[in-house]
Amino acid sequence: MAKLFLTLAHSRRTLVLVLIYASIIGASFYLSYEVRFDFSVASSSQAERLRLVGWVVGIKLVALVLVRQLDSVLTYFSIPDLLRLVWGMAGASAVMLIPRVLSVSDLSPPRGVVLTDFLLCLGGLCLARLSTRLYRERITMGRGVVSAPQQRIIIIGAGDAGASLAKEFINAPARGFKPVMFFDDDTAKHGKLVHGVRVIGAPERIATAEDIGDVAKAVIAMPMASAKRIREVVLLLTAQGIKVETLPSIEELTSGRVRVSRIRPVEVQDLLGRDPVDLDSVGIRKLVEGRVVLVTGAGGSIGGELCRQIAALNPRRLLMVEQAEGSLFNIEQELNDLGLGAIALPLIGDVLDRERMEFIFARHRPHVVFHAAAHKHVYLMERQPAEAIRNNVLGTRLLARVAAAQGVEAFVFISTDKAINPTSVMGATKRLAEIQLMAIAAGQGTGTDGGGRTAEDGGQMTEGGPTEHTEHTEHTEGLLTGGNGENGGRRAEGRRTATEDGREEAHKALNAPLTPPARTRTKFMAVRFGNVLGSSGSVIPIFKRQIANGGPVTVTHPDVTRYFMTIPEAVGLVLQSSVLGTGGEIFVLDMAQPVKIVDLARQMIELSGFKVGEDIEITFTGLKPGEKLFEELRHSSETHVPTEHPRIMRFTTMAPYSESGVNELEQKLYLLETNELKRIIHRLVPEYTPFLD
Repeated sequence: MAKLFLTLAHSRRTLVLVLIYASIIGASFYLSYEVRFDFSVASSSQAERLRLVGWVVGIKLVALVLVRQLDSVLTYFSIPDLLRLVWGMAGASAVMLIPRVLSVSDLSPPRGVVLTDFLLCLGGLCLARLSTRLYRERITMGRGVVSAPQQRIIIIGAGDAGASLAKEFINAPARGFKPVMFFDDDTAKHGKLVHGVRVIGAPERIATAEDIGDVAKAVIAMPMASAKRIREVVLLLTAQGIKVETLPSIEELTSGRVRVSRIRPVEVQDLLGRDPVDLDSVGIRKLVEGRVVLVTGAGGSIGGELCRQIAALNPRRLLMVEQAEGSLFNIEQELNDLGLGAIALPLIGDVLDRERMEFIFARHRPHVVFHAAAHKHVYLMERQPAEAIRNNVLGTRLLARVAAAQGVEAFVFISTDKAINPTSVMGATKRLAEIQLMAIAAGQGTGTDGGGRTAEDGGQMTEGGPTEHTEHTEHTEGLLTGGNGENGGRRAEGRRTATEDGREEAHKALNAPLTPPARTRTKFMAVRFGNVLGSSGSVIPIFKRQIANGGPVTVTHPDVTRYFMTIPEAVGLVLQSSVLGTGGEIFVLDMAQPVKIVDLARQMIELSGFKVGEDIEITFTGLKPGEKLFEELRHSSETHVPTEHPRIMRFTTMAPYSESGVNELEQKLYLLETNELKRIIHRLVPEYTPFLD
């Protein structure tokens, strides 16, 4: 019954459209005779007009059907629809001339009438379609919206982005914004009109422009402009007391994730941003496409962005390993919303859980691993070094050994610039993780520091040599097969039973010693970068909260500086480094010039519409334990090797590594006091300068 009603409704709509189009076609044909004969149509021509009108209407209705105009949504009319109408009416006019070419003049109007009819009919149909679109934009979209005075806004940037934004607001007045001025650096546009809005001049003319005082806000529509230029424009606008907003970044616009009309407040990231990074997209795609990629710490800032960028490169499977289920749920939902959920598999797991990691690696056979799981908050880890050691050092070692044992092709460890001549526990544990990773890379296949378990860490090598790296190893074959999801579904019939003996055999198979496959030597590498804008624990959310509370904004020291990168930039360079790596290297990302934290605080206060010292104070609290005044890029023992990418530096380290020292540290982890643990770390990482209570 419902289908019948839908069919009837559709038929009724089609009938109404046919009547409307037939009326327009008939009226256009009638008027074409009037225009052709200067509104003095002879009786013979009048008879001809009446005789041919049915024939013309029929031809043009068939043409409209052929160009799909009866199926189109009337309220959406754009260039493609216009072109279809042009081709349809041109084709119909050509058919109308065929009888005259064949000397059957009784079935064809005069050529002048045909031409005039083409223009009048096309104009009438376009006017009808345009009217429905204007009705939707100006009337229908405004229904249910509380009417309010339109805010006068100025747009900085009269390019494609600014023009699209102005068009959006002009066509949809219900949004409550009315563009009144453009400002643009391009002198060729000065004095011109863009969608009826005048381009006044360069942004520097804002201070002297007329009627600038009643402007509610300014929107910066320069997605390709440098951070320096955006910073200059923001200062000009804030000096006039004008609220400043901006368009999304060019990456967001080109990806289609947001529309031009999604303006937002200017963030400090916009002022600290840098030139776009040129990446080897082909090489990165080759690394990921069709492969199984595993990301640890998938719910964090870096891990989450790794998942986004990797999922967009069409991997066969993206394994998202995360201990915090809330964070893992969020990134899974985000990928689902982007249409990438089919390739993403969320896996709850702790990198310190050996059995869980061995199961995941043996079951899913990842080709590439990005290890982003870590404890990273400096002051928090300074007070509980045992947890930093356990997660950052022991967790990395366990994961690296499992990866080598399972024949993973590449293992990328996410490190930090705080690992260079560290003064904090967090930095020192990251440095120790780097050193042991290089040792594991050098010792693969020797039975000492390689991927297999040794007597030193509680396991034993399997006799008989390495096993072949196949799609299903003996560790998982016959355990769990069929179905979807992580564990493979139901048990295979005829292989395992629910008896105690069966469970014991399954347990033995799952926990069998791992042996490095003969044909794969894992490429281990580490990537260092500085502070990431917008990540959890960074100064920006802290400053935002302090500004929202009315201040003061707290800075540790007037001279403290830090390197900053955006999250997408950092992750893009991590992926690039993984392409460049051959194993045993530490990559350092070019982080440009360091930023003074006090300058960052000033900019954030000004962006919020306040004045430093008058509305909100900046106070200095002193450096916390483990903090530096500035970060460094390399250690004296590291050798610099150039790479093919100008924004990536490669270092090889000669630092000694003591496996027995790490094992001793592991055994005494919760038996020693904080200062004693720091002294042991200092013995393992001599360049570490510990803060002792």
